[in-house]
Amino acid sequence: MTNDKIIAVVLAGGYGTRIRHLLPNVPKPMALVAGKPFLEWVVRYLSQQEIAKIIISTGYLGEVIEEHFQTVSIPDIQIRCCRETQPLGTAGGFLNATIGEPQPDAWLVLNGDSLAFAPLGNLIETLSNSTIDGAILGVSMSDASRYGTLVSDEEEMLLRFAEKKSGAGVINAGVYLLRPTLLDTLPKGVSLSFEREVFPRWLEEGRRLKTRAIAAPFLDIGTPESLPQAEAFIRQNGDRLLL
Repeated sequence: MTNDKIIAVVLAGGYGTRIRHLLPNVPKPMALVAGKPFLEWVVRYLSQQEIAKIIISTGYLGEVIEEHFQTVSIPDIQIRCCRETQPLGTAGGFLNATIGEPQPDAWLVLNGDSLAFAPLGNLIETLSNSTIDGAILGVSMSDASRYGTLVSDEEEMLLRFAEKKSGAGVINAGVYLLRPTLLDTLPKGVSLSFEREVFPRWLEEGRRLKTRAIAAPFLDIGTPESLPQAEAFIRQNGDRLLL
């Protein structure tokens, strides 16, 4: 599987309720960070990973995102926005964005309000094993208390998502690589959550989902405490992006 046969869907349709008061009339992923919207840094990261086609799933204030990416130019990458007409959740928004697209070798799903500076090679290599249905990127953290964690067996197969707890753990980075056949198991046009509904359902059905843990810089800008950290986060890791 090669990167140019993968289509990425970036989820950018949420309301961002925890930080909406800090970003009036701006959707959370469009928070200005180091001179560019945070979402643009996510797109540039994907370009650096040689992902050539990106669909941005928009919703709340989607026109702000659409207008920006009509004017910005990022070499060797194709960007399309797909807006929800009603809130569809993470998995529902992803499925909505895939409608009408040719079937890729795999779908790459990630959030527009978080970023892990992790190479995608190991995640993509996972699907060279035909028995694996999907792969999830995990980030190893010494303190995972702010995030849900991934529980896997000795072969790194996902067992379940765990609730937040103190101490070290492998957090869910919100980056998923999925075979197109998985999409056939889900209803379109309804609200669905990957973490609360879709992954538990796939596990119950016996789908084989592998976790790939890595130590990498990671930030989710979705809280009043983490948003101010974004400037330093991007500047410290900027050499990893196409600036």
